[in-house]
Amino acid sequence: MGKEKLPKGMISIAWILVLGAILPMLDSTIINIAVNDLAKAFSTTFAVTQWVVTGYVLALGMAVPLSGWLMQKYDGKKVYMVALGLFLISSLLCGLAWDMQSLIAFRMLQGLASGIIIPALTTLVVQAAGSENLGRVMSVVGIPVVFGPIAGPVIGGFILQHLSWHWLFFVNLPIGGIALLIAQWKLPKFEAMNKSAKLDWIGILLLAMLSGMVVFGVTEIRAQNTRATGILAFGIGAISLVAYLLYASKRKDQALIPLDLFKSKNFSAAFLSLFLAGFATNGPMLLFPMFFQNVLELNVITAALWLIPQGVGMLVTRPLIGKMTDKLGARYVVLPSIAITIIGTLPFVFFDAATSQWLIWLVLFVRGIGVGGITVPVMSDSYVGLQKLQVPAASVATRIIQNVGAAFGSAILATVVSNALNVKEATAANFAGAYHAGFITSLIFMVISILPALFLTNKMNIARVEGQ
Repeated sequence: MGKEKLPKGMISIAWILVLGAILPMLDSTIINIAVNDLAKAFSTTFAVTQWVVTGYVLALGMAVPLSGWLMQKYDGKKVYMVALGLFLISSLLCGLAWDMQSLIAFRMLQGLASGIIIPALTTLVVQAAGSENLGRVMSVVGIPVVFGPIAGPVIGGFILQHLSWHWLFFVNLPIGGIALLIAQWKLPKFEAMNKSAKLDWIGILLLAMLSGMVVFGVTEIRAQNTRATGILAFGIGAISLVAYLLYASKRKDQALIPLDLFKSKNFSAAFLSLFLAGFATNGPMLLFPMFFQNVLELNVITAALWLIPQGVGMLVTRPLIGKMTDKLGARYVVLPSIAITIIGTLPFVFFDAATSQWLIWLVLFVRGIGVGGITVPVMSDSYVGLQKLQVPAASVATRIIQNVGAAFGSAILATVVSNALNVKEATAANFAGAYHAGFITSLIFMVISILPALFLTNKMNIARVEGQ
């Protein structure tokens, strides 16, 4: 019966951390809807303005490896609060930007802070929760992951309609200020796990190059005129991966991400699952608003609002998913969730301009229920059985693979859609057919994700063995 209720202090810690972490997740999507407006405001091209988004993601990916060392060396509360403070300062600077170059630079500073905040959040929650309560506490932590991508475009659309673009960044200041005050007041100290930990510059550089070059390569390879640059970036990323594997094999436990982590079957399964989830769940998040605008001819704000049923589906299952993960283990939560996600994605292979809006909303709601049951159990399972000192490294590894998977998924699906459109006339039927090809691609990766899910933790089997 001890599992029925979580300690109040543990839930309070999770909510305090989530309040600050919502902002970086919002900022990863709130700008997406404003790219055209920013291009007009600064009288520059779409290709240049796109770096407001790309620079943020790139800096975020390169900062993640640094967070692992910071969380070992220093008090976790201080690391979290300093990173959140840096995020707020950079938000203020973004709102005060005087040209596109300064805006891109300040957005990269924002990304740097975000790349520390998100892994710090995960590490602190894992320390506070322990393995017995991890699923339920992670369901709270997963709220920014759900809320950010859904609410970001909606909030961005309303700001652009009623205020100037500066408020896309100024909106962070009051919320972030409150989050900082509450954290200072209520958040307990998290003692450094290894004060003697030395900064592994080589490991950080190689992992930052790996993550950064893959994300950069993905953004460049989409465009015909920069495809060679993208391929070169992928090459550098591949070299960085090989170099890190050789380097980590020599440093063993001293490596930033020790290769011993992958001796854990459930960690390796979770690692692969998070990568595939980027294709199967994050990729379609890019396609849906484009499908709504180009096929159903909705305006930007309406297209963003149409994503809400999926968000509602994800939110309503959060508490249940956490409890089921703690009770059953990740395997028997993730496998049914994959099946529900497939059911909630398959109809989009057939939807067109004549499809009833209520049917689209219903299917999105079902898809949200499925997607909501994938990431939290997989993230929880990646920490099961790990020693305390391994937690920061696991947070870094899982965050890097999520970034890479999400970037890959978005790029591949966008490429599939654009290639399908390039060979046909721009008619409504051809637009629909191009998006159908994108959704089919996402379904293929969703089916593949069943394989690593089979190796996630099965607590029912453990309980049966213990009972004997």
